[in-house]
Amino acid sequence: MRAVTRLLSEISPTSTADDIDLNAFAGSDGMLFVRNGAGFATRGIAARVASQDIKEFLASIQVIDSVNAPGSGPVVIGAIPFDSQQLHDFVLPTMLICKSNDGRCWVTTIHENDQSDPAEDFLDLSPVVTPGATSSSYTVTPGVTVETYLHAVTAARDGVRNGSISKAVIARDVFVASSQPIDIYSVLLRLRNVFGSSYQFSVDGFIGASPELLVSIVDGEVSSHPLAGTAPRTGDPATDAQLASSLLSSTKNQIEHRIVIDAVHDTLLPWCSYLDWEPEASIVTVANVQHLGTHMSGRLSEPFLHVLDAVYALSPTPALGGFPRDQALQLIKEVEGMSRGRYGGAVGWCDSRGNGVWAVAIRCAEFSNDNKTARLFAGGGIVADSDPLSELAETQAKLQAMLAAIIRP
Repeated sequence: MRAVTRLLSEISPTSTADDIDLNAFAGSDGMLFVRNGAGFATRGIAARVASQDIKEFLASIQVIDSVNAPGSGPVVIGAIPFDSQQLHDFVLPTMLICKSNDGRCWVTTIHENDQSDPAEDFLDLSPVVTPGATSSSYTVTPGVTVETYLHAVTAARDGVRNGSISKAVIARDVFVASSQPIDIYSVLLRLRNVFGSSYQFSVDGFIGASPELLVSIVDGEVSSHPLAGTAPRTGDPATDAQLASSLLSSTKNQIEHRIVIDAVHDTLLPWCSYLDWEPEASIVTVANVQHLGTHMSGRLSEPFLHVLDAVYALSPTPALGGFPRDQALQLIKEVEGMSRGRYGGAVGWCDSRGNGVWAVAIRCAEFSNDNKTARLFAGGGIVADSDPLSELAETQAKLQAMLAAIIRP
């Protein structure tokens, strides 16, 4: 198997990166991982590779790469479940377009043998057909009951109060059923329009827009941006500013946030020659909510840590699981009443050099094979001062991101 990467200008001298719309290239059937217009879009599947085999598989591919940058050559895309011990795989796309943050654009194709002419296999770069209007009707029903969720929050809060855990994240799910197949491309366009600064993704029917960077490793530079602690946004600037101020001064939310950033920092530090982080949490705003966030960045010691090793070491962070991890995960398993699947895990990409970017899999939905049903998720961190009804309201605010993208007026 061979991967061939060339700059867009080598393939189509009259084309520029501005001519490429990653959402349109991926459409409903391709895969997507993009933020602020930069990232990856794919078509076709050259191979599916079990997670435990991915490094050896990537190393076995012959590479012709005129770009030689992070994200060039063979790149796999995937989603790691909340329980990373569950079987999962990664996808090597047949064709991949990358738009980098420095303005370059390149195309990678996968060839089954070493005899074909690479120039013949740079396929159609034209966008998919623009989606049309539909007249679907929708129903929304809970997965786990509200009573189950409130009981789980109470159990987690009591666990913190009695000292068995420091924090646990309790989530719930809802199901959206449509009378007609939901157009994935349309959902992705709405997410882009509203959540352009988030990591928008589409991987095997798993769709979302996550504001949270789990970990990025690019040529030895490592970064993470943990989020924990949430307040709603109303659309009124004065009210939102007041809510942000209350979030920053909230002891409950600061405790929840500190647990997360300490865990992420302590996990990454042994692999780093240095690791810096913001001394105080800042407000990270998305369309419907605002979070406490702390950015971390540093330099890895040599030999560089592979991004997948970092992902598996970090996920799930206390922002989605809890702390101490094992005790919190056991409590979640006992009281939450559902299997999270890929929600709360990680979604992203890696190349054959160990570079990659992975977001925390939140603000997301799992679609059925016929695209007529979507399962949405939302959760929140529970500490000693958590109020079950307030936590329920937080999940309602978080669910609005995907609900609005799926159910259009």
